[in-house]
Parts: sequence; structure tokens; C-alpha cells
Amino acid sequence: MLIEHRGLRPRVHPTAYIAPTATICGDVVVGAESRVLFGAVLTAEGAPVVIGAHCIIMEGAVLRGAPTFPLTIGDHVLVGPRAYLSGCTVEESVFLAAGSTIFNGARLGAGSEVRINGVVHIKTILPPDTTVPIGWVAVGDPPRILPPDRHEEIWAMQGPLHFPRTVFGLERPAAGESLMPELTRRYAAGLGRHRSDRVLEEEPG
Repeated sequence: MLIEHRGLRPRVHPTAYIAPTATICGDVVVGAESRVLFGAVLTAEGAPVVIGAHCIIMEGAVLRGAPTFPLTIGDHVLVGPRAYLSGCTVEESVFLAAGSTIFNGARLGAGSEVRINGVVHIKTILPPDTTVPIGWVAVGDPPRILPPDRHEEIWAMQGPLHFPRTVFGLERPAAGESLMPELTRRYAAGLGRHRSDRVLEEEPG
């Protein structure tokens, strides 16, 4: 399904394939010979999504352009089932396995691999040919790549990256307070722009 969002339409190369149950919304470019499979979602939420040539976006993957964080994928990239990518840059010939998660401002160098359920955190820069093992977490620039049971070490690096500020534009609240009321209010207001979306009857030109 192709959807116009905020007056912007997806642009799909004539040689690309979009599965009938995939959703492509807004300022999204899908390159030559790329394939977007069943249930995948590519949505430009305030910034573009650009998919290169000969890419495979597998079933159930979600790729989002986020405010101030476009999502760009180079050529010959495979994004596995249930992967989640938001506002990141993925260079050419990268493999992202099932369940991998790549956050805003991250950059993955050419030839990198993020294996099953691996995480690349906000603003993390992976040099070319880096591997994030199954279930491990990459954080920082230069990155440290740690197993998930080393939470204190991960948090020591992740905390100063200011996830709430980077992703939602909110400061971390004082102890005993919650940012969720303001976060959900702002997020809902932004997502409310989808009320004026329009499903396209034909492939956009």
C-alpha cells in the first residue's frame, strides 16, 4: 500500500517490488531492484526514508524517518524480519538480522553485521566491517559492544547520549517524576498528522 503523507508521495523504482501488504508512507524512495516484503512498514515521520538499489526489506521490518533524523540505506543491504530502524544511516552491503534494532543518529559502516536481536544505540558509529553479536548492544563513538547482562556499563555510556532528548526532545525527568504524559501528548500530536493521509490508487510517478 502506498500512502501520501503531508503532501509527499512514495517514489518506487519501476524495477522494485512492493508486496501487497507492505506499507510505504510519505517521503520514501525505494531504489532499483529492491524488494519490500509482506508486512514491512516504511514511513517518513518528519524526515525522508531512502532505500538504495538491490536491497531486501524482509517481512515485518519497520523503517522510520524521524524528525531531524532521516533514514538512509545504501545498496545491497538486507534488513531481516522484525528489524526496527529509526533515523539511522546504513552504508552499503550491511546485514541486519532478524530482530535487530538501530536507533536515531546511528551510522553503520559498509560491510557491517548486526546479528539476531542485536542493538545499535542512538548516535553510535560502527566502523566498516564491524559485527554486533547475537543479542549484544553497541553504544557510543567509538563504540563499545557489550553483552546485555552488562547493563551498568551500557547505561554509563548510554545515559549521556540523552535518549529522551535525542528522540523526543524532552529532558529526563527528576527522580519520582515521569516524562510519559508529555511524551505521549507530543507524540500523539505528531502522529495525528496521519489523519489527512491518502491511499494512492496507482503507483506514484
